[in-house]
Amino acid sequence: MRGWGRPRLRCLGGAFVPSALPAFPSRPARRLPSSAGRRRAAAPARSGAFRRATRGSTDVISVRPRGEGMALFCINREGEPAEGADAEGAGLSPKGRRKRNGESEEQPCAQGEKKPKKRRRSRSSSEEGLCIPVIQTPDSEEDIKQKENRSNSKNRSSKRKKGDEETEEGETRKKENSERTEENQSTKEELLPLAASEEETNVPPSSLMVLGDYDRKPVQKVQPFLPQWLAQPKRVQKRIKDNLVPIGDVPGIHPRLLKKLQMNGIEFFFPVQAEVIPAILESASNGYLLGQGGYRPKDICVSAPTGSGKTLSFVIPIVQVLLDRVVCQVRALVVLPTKELAQQVSKVFNIYTDGTGLKVVLITGQKSFAKEQEMLIQKKVTGYCSLADIIVATPGRLTDHISQTPGFSLTQLRFLIVDEADRMIDDMHQNCLNQIVKAAFQVENDSGSNMLFQRTKPGPITAASSCCPQIPLQKLLFSATLTQDPEKLQQLDLFQPRLFTSVYSEKALRDGAETEQDSDKKYTLPEGLSQCYVPCDLNSKPLILLHFMLVMKFTRVLCFTNSREASHRLFLLVQAFGGVTVAEFSSRLSPSERQRTMKEFEQGKIQLLISTDATARGIDIKGVNYVINYDAPQFIRTYIHRVGRTARAGKVGVAFSLVLRIQERRFLRMLKDAGIQDIKKQPVKGNSLKPLVQQYEEALCKLEKTVKNERAQKRA
Repeated sequence: MRGWGRPRLRCLGGAFVPSALPAFPSRPARRLPSSAGRRRAAAPARSGAFRRATRGSTDVISVRPRGEGMALFCINREGEPAEGADAEGAGLSPKGRRKRNGESEEQPCAQGEKKPKKRRRSRSSSEEGLCIPVIQTPDSEEDIKQKENRSNSKNRSSKRKKGDEETEEGETRKKENSERTEENQSTKEELLPLAASEEETNVPPSSLMVLGDYDRKPVQKVQPFLPQWLAQPKRVQKRIKDNLVPIGDVPGIHPRLLKKLQMNGIEFFFPVQAEVIPAILESASNGYLLGQGGYRPKDICVSAPTGSGKTLSFVIPIVQVLLDRVVCQVRALVVLPTKELAQQVSKVFNIYTDGTGLKVVLITGQKSFAKEQEMLIQKKVTGYCSLADIIVATPGRLTDHISQTPGFSLTQLRFLIVDEADRMIDDMHQNCLNQIVKAAFQVENDSGSNMLFQRTKPGPITAASSCCPQIPLQKLLFSATLTQDPEKLQQLDLFQPRLFTSVYSEKALRDGAETEQDSDKKYTLPEGLSQCYVPCDLNSKPLILLHFMLVMKFTRVLCFTNSREASHRLFLLVQAFGGVTVAEFSSRLSPSERQRTMKEFEQGKIQLLISTDATARGIDIKGVNYVINYDAPQFIRTYIHRVGRTARAGKVGVAFSLVLRIQERRFLRMLKDAGIQDIKKQPVKGNSLKPLVQQYEEALCKLEKTVKNERAQKRA
């Protein structure tokens, strides 16, 4: 048996077959179940039937017959027990197992696959394999027990050998890793002086940022990129009492207007008025016409708290500029969002135009359309002539006159004033502003003297465009919550605008600077305003309002709701409860009823005025001591205008907001985002509301009957 190499056995269907040569190709091997095949394949190895001994270059195999039947042993050159045999039972070492793994990869090559070339010994075909018949005899019970004990002892010894070899391999790996780390440290120490010298010579252009750092760091707020006129505005002092300016110290005001101011009891200008009035007068110092070189005045935007005197800051300069007018034309147009605010502004204009010959016309829809046309236009033989120098209007009524009133022209318009500009910029009024600008630059088919001063749309300045004088159109925007969004302001097509604002935070700096811009503070509230909020439930809100009026004795209270239905029902409930002089102010009332209600409230005849947001915008209601937000406002601008009805013109006022517990978190976040953090929490205890519960339930029954009667009347 020389030259056979190391024998390898393979079990097919219970018989051992050489892997190099097919066994009995005419009779296919019969495969037994996996469990039975494993037992039969492992039986010779476990029982010691197969013993291998190497003597020099010759492998000797001794086979002992066991049981009945035949077992075919096939010997391979590389001879080790096949896949079915138990390697550990045969007493093979781990090295033999590694070789077996490599040899198992070569087994498919016997079935026709290609395999890499290897050096082989020259052998004859007779030396390829050997088949030996063996007769197996059944074992006794004692022999089986001995075999099992031997196999168990061999398994334990092989496992111990495995553990010893694994520990030896782990120790060798640790030694190799430690040697590598020592080599790396030595190389780093050698490179350190070189790196230091390179850093001294070559400074990196920018610092590096470590990504994925787990340290908590404050997130820097992204600052918006604003135009220069928004980023660097003209700051106006917001403390009214500490920064009053005598009317004689403001330059450029006409003596006639100074007398009017003194007659109305005005001796000092507020900070906003002292800054804005000279700016408007300076822009109109050259009169109506553009000078040589295409001079055009800059547009002006004013953002100041409610009650800071914004109305007077544009009334005085406009009246002064129009004092010298000869021909009556529409020179100034004031656009306001509500009828009440328009009435208030027209009253101020009438006070300071009295005795000057200037005519002020109010267009709000309170009068018939034909009556307003008669106030605006007069038809003569030569054509239509204007009867108004200054028009105070609401958007809807104004657009009707632009499109339907013959002879109504805005081509001579000099000032376009937009009060409460943030609301006018909204989509619902944007079409109105576009129509006004379009009408101001409309070309007339008139061959008279007006053709000399025909206005053209702004464009590049050329020699031809600067030859003919033109009346400039200057835009003046006023609001307590003027938007800082450049995209919305761009829709107004402002020309080199100037911004006057009081939205900033005062911080004392070591260098002596008085103020510093604070981007987190978006809006400014009146100086004398105190803010509180009351967390409550939906059922306790009416009781808290009655508690304020009856127990705490609040007087001249302006209460806001979110809808006219809510204001009407609250009015009926308080009226049914009794003990409080109450009135409602909403669009349910006619204009005459609203005027009468407002006068009675200012005179002190009404202690509680329940209103919608109709009175929240710009209306100067005298003597408001308390503002109660019965329904929490949904937007910060609504809150600013509501609480601004009190603490006006440097006076003191208190604002309460009844906030549901579900709304509390959102409400406080809304104020915090706007830079308002001085609001106090003032809860009302339930024990203080118990005396009002019985009478309140009776009032609810009365309210139910009243609502049913009103519905029946509407159906009838």
